[in-house]
Amino acid sequence: MAARQLGRGIALQSLYEWDFYGREGNLETIVDRDLEEFAPGFNERDFVLKILHGVSSKIKELDEIITVSAPEWPIEKLPMVDRNVLRIGLFELLYADRNEVPPRVAINEAIELAKNYGGINSGKFINGVLGTVYREIGEPDKKTAKLLKEEKPNEPS
Repeated sequence: MAARQLGRGIALQSLYEWDFYGREGNLETIVDRDLEEFAPGFNERDFVLKILHGVSSKIKELDEIITVSAPEWPIEKLPMVDRNVLRIGLFELLYADRNEVPPRVAINEAIELAKNYGGINSGKFINGVLGTVYREIGEPDKKTAKLLKEEKPNEPS
């Protein structure tokens, strides 16, 4: 498993525990315990913490986006795994450095988390919600590809 994918899995497990206990407890303590138990020797703790601090600092905005993007699924009724996968995916899609995590990578990684940790339909649900948000923000990957193509007009398509 790729290091970043494992890091996202640890972030999900830590957010799940934090969410389960009413967002009480120190996320760094939780992640350190999860890293020790599930990923001994993992050396990208900072990547995991970046996700956790990002999600926890933007949780209200992320939950509002989920509510608007999936109105038939109240946030408190979503399975806890799906809710936290969406938070991670949305954080990376909307707030992460696009050079580090391109939008489509954020979506694909969230879908993989949902498939690995969620229910049978979690991947489709996550894909639908994140796809909706991706279209709402103007499909930034397509714009980037178009700009790159315009910068190199003599290269064949």
